[in-house]
Order: sequence, then structure tokens, then C-alpha cells
Amino acid sequence: MAPKRILPKPKNENGLLWLYEPLEREPRFVCRKFFMLDAAYIAGKLYLALCDRDEPWNGLMVCTFHEHHDSLLTEFPQLSPHPILGKWLYISQSHPEFESVARGIVELVENLDRRLGIEPKKRKKKPTKSQR
Repeated sequence: MAPKRILPKPKNENGLLWLYEPLEREPRFVCRKFFMLDAAYIAGKLYLALCDRDEPWNGLMVCTFHEHHDSLLTEFPQLSPHPILGKWLYISQSHPEFESVARGIVELVENLDRRLGIEPKKRKKKPTKSQR
């Protein structure tokens, strides 16, 4: 009897990645895993993060600074500060207007709206054995 073949466990595919399709035309666009999120970067700046899990990790996070919250909330009142990452705005995919709001936010990113995008902090390099 042949041994059973063990297949790798399938990764959880984020069901919201379709939102990034318009951004794929931008040559500087990169989608990277950021903990459990799928993060959208353009030219090194972090603009959006998608999560497809249980609340409060179930929707679109808009990477911005507090100073831009009021302006973005006026334009998209369906957004709210994320309950854990309060510096970012959030809309759950369970919200009845999720799709239209998410498409509107993606359009802002396509236009590189100055209210969106943050420079990620530079990681400190670990010292090599010779530097210890």
C-alpha cells in the first residue's frame, strides 16, 4: 500500500483582493502581506490594507494620518476609525455600502490623493555576527 500523500494546507485567500485590480495598472504598485492583511503600496507608500477575517479585521483599511480623518469622513461618512488601529479609517465588508465606498477609496488611491498613504517606518537591521 502506497503512503498517503500529504498536501500543503491551502492558504486563506483574501476574497477582497479584487479591489486592487484597478491599481495593478500602476507600475509602482505592490501588494504585500502585512501580518494578516494584504497591503497596497505605491512607490513605497502604504495606501490600503484588506482583511477578510472576523471583525474588526473584515474590510478595507485606509492608511492615513489623523489630520486627514475629518476631510475623508466628510467625503465618505461610512468610514470610521479602526477600533484597534485608530490612526487608519475602516469600513467593514458587512456594511451595506462597502463596495461603492471601497471603489471610491481605490479611485482616490489611483489619483494619488495627498490625504492617503503613509511612509512605513524603516526596519532596523539586525546586527550580523561580526557586529555583535
